[in-house]
Amino acid sequence: MTPYNPLRQLPEPAGYGKGDVFVLFGELFGRGYANGIVDEAKKAGMTVIGATVGRRDNNGPLRPLTPEELAEAEANLGGKIINVPLEAGFDLEPAADGFTPADRLKGVKPDSVAETRLDMGAIGESRLKGIARFRANLASFAAELEGLVPAGANLLVAHTMAGGIPRARTLMPLLNRVFKGQEDRYLSSEVFWNSDVGRLCSLSFDEVTADTFDALIAATAPLRGRVEGVGGKVAYTAYGYHGCGVLVDGEYRWQSYTPYLQGWAKIRLEQVAEKAWRGGVRVTVYNSPEIQTNSSALFLGVEISLYPLLAALKKEGGGAAAEAIWHACRGLLAEGATLETLLARADAYLGAPLMAQFGRFEEWPHHNTPEQAAFMLSTSDELMAMSADPKNVVCAELSRAVFQAVGRLMFDNSWAPEAPVVWLSHDVIARRLIA
Repeated sequence: MTPYNPLRQLPEPAGYGKGDVFVLFGELFGRGYANGIVDEAKKAGMTVIGATVGRRDNNGPLRPLTPEELAEAEANLGGKIINVPLEAGFDLEPAADGFTPADRLKGVKPDSVAETRLDMGAIGESRLKGIARFRANLASFAAELEGLVPAGANLLVAHTMAGGIPRARTLMPLLNRVFKGQEDRYLSSEVFWNSDVGRLCSLSFDEVTADTFDALIAATAPLRGRVEGVGGKVAYTAYGYHGCGVLVDGEYRWQSYTPYLQGWAKIRLEQVAEKAWRGGVRVTVYNSPEIQTNSSALFLGVEISLYPLLAALKKEGGGAAAEAIWHACRGLLAEGATLETLLARADAYLGAPLMAQFGRFEEWPHHNTPEQAAFMLSTSDELMAMSADPKNVVCAELSRAVFQAVGRLMFDNSWAPEAPVVWLSHDVIARRLIA
């Protein structure tokens, strides 16, 4: 496993500028991590080029965006989108028998998931079809991109593809039991992960989250060679998650969300970066802090470790920017609630003896236990209830601050990266926000 390697110093400002090219390899949906680095590229005056996963009508064949969809996506990105459908994964690819992996999940029930048997051979057929489709479309994307990068330009490519949960209605109730279940609704993540259904999810997570990055680096090798051949810089970034350091009892301590089943795919993503780095490619996975986004809503409790950022802002020097964040968060509280009480409760959770076994970095990813799940979910509910409006909570305000800081750190560090995998913990996040 990659050793814990947190970024300690703020990087110098990147040297990208007008005429350089920024490529977002993944599509923007809502607000999240990717917006931070896109905003930085725009501030620097770079030409912004994006990708699309394409669309399926009623889970039918994958297609490019329509002119209307393309215009909307380009307006959202603020740049040109190469309209080649780059959906990754294979959950909707039929095998020789006509069934897709999503079809094979019909009828799966939480209470019998351990005994459920899937046709893993047929799933392997679907996987190979999905890989072939993605790689062929990626080749078309790379060819079109080549014509959009002018001679003498520097190139920054940000990989944002992640996830890979198969699109089957029967799967979500099961995953809700894994991530949100307590007492009689609790489902062991280890039991799920070791089942055939878990094996399918693992293959899908690997392909979407990690293998797409490997394929991207390979497909753009000719372009990379052309840019670097005339003295230009080429760098690749990707979003990882492998826990992060937050303030617990006054000191920065590594911790992570449990159970994070995509964690094995994130480790695979790190391995892709390490392999490319050894081959002389400037590629870095940035393991970023937990935030609350639309896609993280399934992982109730992941937001608890966001709250200590408030304390980190003061520990790292405070100032007007820190006070502005505190003021914004204080304005979201319910009557009678205080940020001091909220911070104390989050600190008590993160430092609780029960959580010690989940703080061993070398054993990550960790599986859940009934006691841990109940403690995490009840604490999450308690902290969420301290916000006046459940649709506008304190952790959402903190999330916006984090993805802006992460975007700036990734952008600047990519100009002269020093390692293939780094962690962006709350200390450097806080210093970036208040600098």
